[in-house]
Amino acid sequence: MLHCADMDEAKKRRGGWRKIVGYGVAFVLVAAVAFGAGVTVGAGGPATENVISRIPLIGDGLNATPDQNADLTDFWKAWNALESDYVITHASSTLPTTKDKVFGAIQGLAASYGDPYTVFFPPTEAKQFSEDISGSFAGVGMEIDIKDGVLTVIAPLKGTPAAKAGVKTGDQIVAIDGKSTDGVAVDEAVNEIRGPVGTTVDLTIVRGGKTLDVKIVRETIQVPETDDGLDQKNGVYHIALYEFTSNSADLFDAALARFKASGSTKLVVDLRGNPGGYLDAAVDIASHFLPKGATVVTEDYDGKQPSDVLTSYGYDDLPAGTKTAVLVDSGSASASEILAGALEDNHAAEIIGEKSFGKGSVQTLIPIDNGALKVTIARWITPAGHWIMGNGITPDITVGIATSTPAFTADTAGDPQYARAVRFLTVGR
Repeated sequence: MLHCADMDEAKKRRGGWRKIVGYGVAFVLVAAVAFGAGVTVGAGGPATENVISRIPLIGDGLNATPDQNADLTDFWKAWNALESDYVITHASSTLPTTKDKVFGAIQGLAASYGDPYTVFFPPTEAKQFSEDISGSFAGVGMEIDIKDGVLTVIAPLKGTPAAKAGVKTGDQIVAIDGKSTDGVAVDEAVNEIRGPVGTTVDLTIVRGGKTLDVKIVRETIQVPETDDGLDQKNGVYHIALYEFTSNSADLFDAALARFKASGSTKLVVDLRGNPGGYLDAAVDIASHFLPKGATVVTEDYDGKQPSDVLTSYGYDDLPAGTKTAVLVDSGSASASEILAGALEDNHAAEIIGEKSFGKGSVQTLIPIDNGALKVTIARWITPAGHWIMGNGITPDITVGIATSTPAFTADTAGDPQYARAVRFLTVGR
């Protein structure tokens, strides 16, 4: 049993630095938090130190030593040809400054890695990204990412303009305001979709081979973080987590207290459509189900630095005999996959639903002049050694959901995934 003092000490870890492992799929909710899942943020915290400590520092904090093996002859040939020969022929054309050209070259360099989450933000975009992380903005309320080379909706969020407009998981966005999304990076798409409150964005989507035009009026998005209650009919307690924010661990604590007070020992943790968020929230919530020291997730740096194994705080505060089912779907990503994978691999819960999204990489933000380079630095591995990236979490019990049924009904009549969880908790597999 974990004593209160130990729990209080563990809870202190919620403060200070935070590692964001979600929204990563780009989160077009309050503008769109285009984290690419797993952005290391915070000054002076452990995450920042782990990354920056291996970068040789010079005046601006970054290693600018030329690579002696890189032949830049062709680069300078192109630079000089543009400088000497380019003639403006379009009204929209402009002559870039030297800084503009350098930033453009860095953008191309980042793009050459073929990783949609490794990108360079010039100053304007970097400022916008910083605001996205820290504030609340107007948006449409959905998660998007590149899937099979196409900009795809991972999940519309409950009660948001996107959900009200009929946007569905799996919708392919082929144009934004009439402009094709072919070859467009996630972060660029996010900037196109966001905008002032009250304005409209026109999305052309492909669903089931049919092309649809969806107009969505942007709003300031208020995303519900949790929802919970007792299903009186079956005696099952249902806790839905819609994202992993800085408040989610505390909100889960409160929901868990209500679960205990209900007298039920049958619990459904609903992670469907949850894009992720703060890593420490996922570790904290997992700690209610796992013994102290049990592995939650491993951060693998591919040998460039030692792997970081994140373990449970071991709160040991579930009612005796509690049986848990976790619901996931294709909209469950990052922190959701970390939590589901940890409980599955440690045999602490039965995972039910559809295969999760498969977002398991970590990015760090490196300042360059007034811009920022977002670089993938690690990948997430479940306790049993499974890569989350590209693979997702495979449920113990696979159950699809009717396309016409909302995901968060907690109604066995209209939600086959929840119905299967109830069956598992009350009758058995």
